[in-house]
Amino acid sequence: MLLLQSILSGVLVGGVYALIGVGLTMIFGVMRVINFAHGDLLMMGMYLTWLIFTAFGIDPYLSLVISAPILFLWGAFLQKVFINRVLGALPQNQILLTIGLGLIMSNAMMLIFTSDYRILTTSYSSSSVKLFETAPTVDAMGVVTAAADTSSLSISLPLLYSFLVTAGITAALFWFLAKTDTGQAIRATAQDRDAAQLMGINVKRMSVLAFGLGTALAGIAGALLAPTYYIFPQVGGPFTLKAFVVVVLGGMGSIVGATLGGVLIGVTESVSAVYVASGLKELVVYVLFLLILLFRPAGLLGKSKT
Repeated sequence: MLLLQSILSGVLVGGVYALIGVGLTMIFGVMRVINFAHGDLLMMGMYLTWLIFTAFGIDPYLSLVISAPILFLWGAFLQKVFINRVLGALPQNQILLTIGLGLIMSNAMMLIFTSDYRILTTSYSSSSVKLFETAPTVDAMGVVTAAADTSSLSISLPLLYSFLVTAGITAALFWFLAKTDTGQAIRATAQDRDAAQLMGINVKRMSVLAFGLGTALAGIAGALLAPTYYIFPQVGGPFTLKAFVVVVLGGMGSIVGATLGGVLIGVTESVSAVYVASGLKELVVYVLFLLILLFRPAGLLGKSKT
């Protein structure tokens, strides 16, 4: 039962990791830009959600309808003003630019909100739901003959809400990319930018859309994590690294691979925290990451160049 509980918790957390990875892989797939500011965009989503909750009392999950469009516009602005200028530049220039943008965002948040930790506490932050719980057995005289089953599965309510929102957004994104003309144009640009341009697709517009969508997805992931994580200006750093692990593990540019990689990382973290040690769960994740790349350098669903 403990293993099942660990796997269930890992899948719920992995869903949010997948959302972070999907945003990063979409940006890379369309523009071939490695965005080292991705975690800082997630951090901005956390602060925006906290601000909306504190100022207006709007639930973090409902505030997505406000925060997601704002972050999409912020991402489109960054792409038009900064990223677009280095699309044809050397990779190290792109990396330095995105690192610089990330530093500006994190330091701006520190200047505005200080480096104090913020906590977003809702009425259900510590709530959970139990599965397969059995009631105590009582005989005709009212004597308890069998105690309740205490080994039932439990699910954290914030994690469950986050997973459901993630599943809905991921399904909507797949539908958008597969069924709409704009989504197919984004996929065509990701497959071959030059060929897409020759076919009449406005690749610059697709780049703006892709970066805006990637930023919105990072911000949504931040909003989903806000009720369960401390909020501070440097919180994005570890998530940038985790997003790269998810994307490389699944295969650079593959949205399905990023989804699979996120769930795999979440389950690995959760199971290793229980059966190895909580402090070593990151180590187990990176060992798994290296082992998979050793046998599949292109990632689980990535395409090899050979």
